[in-house]
Amino acid sequence: MKKLISICFLLLTVIACKKPGCTDPIAINYYPEATKDDGSCEYEDFNPAKLSGQILQNKTLTKDTVWILDGRVTVMEGVTLSIEPGTIIKAEPGTGSSASTLIVKRGGKINAIGTSEEPIIFTAKQDNLDGNLNEGVRGLWGGVIINGKAPASFVGNVTEFQIEGIPATDLSGRMGGTEPHDNSGIFRYVSIRHGGSEIGEGNEINGLTLGAVGDGTQVDHVEIVGNTDDGIEIFGGTVNPHHILVWGQGDDGIDLDCGYAGRLSNSVVILTEASDHAIEVDGPEGSLMAEFELDSIYLVGATTNCLPDGVDGEIADYRKGAMGVSKNIWCIDFALSSDVELDNNSDSQNYTNGVLEFENWYIKNPVDDNGNECFGITIDNLFYDKGTVQSTFEQDAYNFASFVTTTPFEDIINNEFSWTYYNYAH
Repeated sequence: MKKLISICFLLLTVIACKKPGCTDPIAINYYPEATKDDGSCEYEDFNPAKLSGQILQNKTLTKDTVWILDGRVTVMEGVTLSIEPGTIIKAEPGTGSSASTLIVKRGGKINAIGTSEEPIIFTAKQDNLDGNLNEGVRGLWGGVIINGKAPASFVGNVTEFQIEGIPATDLSGRMGGTEPHDNSGIFRYVSIRHGGSEIGEGNEINGLTLGAVGDGTQVDHVEIVGNTDDGIEIFGGTVNPHHILVWGQGDDGIDLDCGYAGRLSNSVVILTEASDHAIEVDGPEGSLMAEFELDSIYLVGATTNCLPDGVDGEIADYRKGAMGVSKNIWCIDFALSSDVELDNNSDSQNYTNGVLEFENWYIKNPVDDNGNECFGITIDNLFYDKGTVQSTFEQDAYNFASFVTTTPFEDIINNEFSWTYYNYAH
């Protein structure tokens, strides 16, 4: 048995040593000696160190310690928090205003730079990293919030606003400004798991929240697993995230708000029975007009035998005067009841005026228990204009959308997202 474990450990960076239980790359990397005969892991956190309150000077979280996030922890203005590859950060349980959450204040920076071999993990304290918590376990702690000084379109045309999920009395929750190239650091090869606790009724924290973050910030190769609210929500700003994977969120996978003016690309949303929309986009809330770009996004529905699992997980909802382009979008295994919706007249008008655009959408139908494709889904019931001032959106969908029988989804998961917990769990 020890020989087998040693071989598995040495080959970790070459092949994913998949077996029941101890499937997490970090767990295998740190605890090969703790792997039991049934393949599960048994260990205790090593050298635990607590993080709480305000981080007032530059600090590095090293991988030789499990860091315990206790309550709201804030990286203050002018301070950089660095996190080594392979570092584990576990959050104390809790809800309400004391929910454990990492906040990067405007003017602060986070350099969380993992690698595909050693991703950084934010998770709940209850997570043994051996599969004891699956994607259906949500809301055990808060999440990660990065605030910046880039422009956003807020109600009342103010230049700054309080981020959702943080009480108004905590000014570290302020986002917004006039610096489109603002730099909040680097957030790369990071897995965020089992977050989204409530601070009040209907006010949950997203897995990753980007509040008016500038395009000097680099956000890529981020996984969000089992969050109560949205996977990733972006409020305004100009940041350009890519290679984001959201799995099993309780609300929306990708949520864009407040005049987001960046490009989100090469990303995946995988719904489960608890999920709402794969994509939700709101338009500007003030007079500042800005257009988003979604490019090369893979959306996977939750269906069994052609019918939706649990909540009728929708494909996408464009609301409140959404402005931007969604192109090269793959919709995989969504049931007949799911659609892409223009929510009201302002969205219909924006589509008609050419400021809300759709290009190259690909639809793969779900299959039944025998592996046969489910029919009955048509282009005109997938794309729906809900406004009373009708556009030609539904008719035009025949020009920008088409059905396919195969997709590159598996290749993308096995290559670009090979480092994720989702890939190891499958």
